[in-house]
Amino acid sequence: MSKTTKILIAGFGGQGVLFAGKALAYTGLKNGMEVSWLPSYGPEMRGGTANCSVTLSDTPIGSPIVDKPDVLIAMNLPSLEKFYNDTEKGGYVIYDSSLISKTGNREDITTVGIPATKLASDNALEGLANMIIMGKVIKETNVLTLEQIKSSLAQMVPAKKAELLEKNVKAIELGYNY
Repeated sequence: MSKTTKILIAGFGGQGVLFAGKALAYTGLKNGMEVSWLPSYGPEMRGGTANCSVTLSDTPIGSPIVDKPDVLIAMNLPSLEKFYNDTEKGGYVIYDSSLISKTGNREDITTVGIPATKLASDNALEGLANMIIMGKVIKETNVLTLEQIKSSLAQMVPAKKAELLEKNVKAIELGYNY
């Protein structure tokens, strides 16, 4: 049986939504999966809405559009409100509980909150709430492994920015172990 996971990451521009999606897509690609990555953002970019569709599969992907995600990653309340009801039955909603205080009441999905923005601030990882949530997503869904994503980041982050790699890895581990 084929395995396809449709992921929708949504938040404000500047929250690292597109980078998080790119990291997932690149990791899937590096590990022999079929991949699609489709960014979408409002004209405002930073501060406007941004979302990113990522599909990881072991069979060819027919469309890059994710309208019914298996995994919804919500970085802010407007994103949660917009996409929550579209999440597939049996899917996951993983959200930043530092910025979102209420969720829906669906019993047919797994809802997981992690205070990613607060954890980023408390651990001198400002701007890396996206990677903290990525760690939690990997832990909850098993769509990729921690080692796979860490290995991909090592190739995505240029050597001259080694300190960024270290911080990204620390953020992912923080979310994974939360």
